[in-house]
Amino acid sequence: MVAQNIAFGIIAGITVLAAIGMVSTRNIVHAALFLVMVLGGLAANYVLLTAEFIATTQVLVYIGAVMVLFLFGIMLTRAPIGRIPQMTGATWPVAALSALALGGITVYALIDRFGTDSLATDNTVFRTADVSDSVFSQYIIPFEAVSVLLLAALIGAVVLARRD
Repeated sequence: MVAQNIAFGIIAGITVLAAIGMVSTRNIVHAALFLVMVLGGLAANYVLLTAEFIATTQVLVYIGAVMVLFLFGIMLTRAPIGRIPQMTGATWPVAALSALALGGITVYALIDRFGTDSLATDNTVFRTADVSDSVFSQYIIPFEAVSVLLLAALIGAVVLARRD
């Protein structure tokens, strides 16, 4: 086996375990930290795919910004930090069946649409500079709109959490 395949297997296993921990924990802060592990595992897999720009974006935007917003939301809304007694683990069979059904539908849709197609072999290389030129020239308006939306969400969380 190639070392890249072994590394992918290890990272994917850790990511899946972190995702299971995220949805099965009863502590909301632990769930947020498990989500950080999941997003970090995805960034590591992007590095294995030699998509460094996407990996860097994953770390900066999702782990750096969105998780900070989640943690601010948890802290500012005074969410219960410990175990929540109202949450029970009795619904896990329904969640597991729903996940299996969703996975089955996804696999069926992908096979139905792309079953006989083959991957492109033109070996086109997209450089990070090409991606950044596209983002900061053609898609600058949506990029800035998302940043304003995140800023508005942060200001809204602060306004809702402050004491009158």
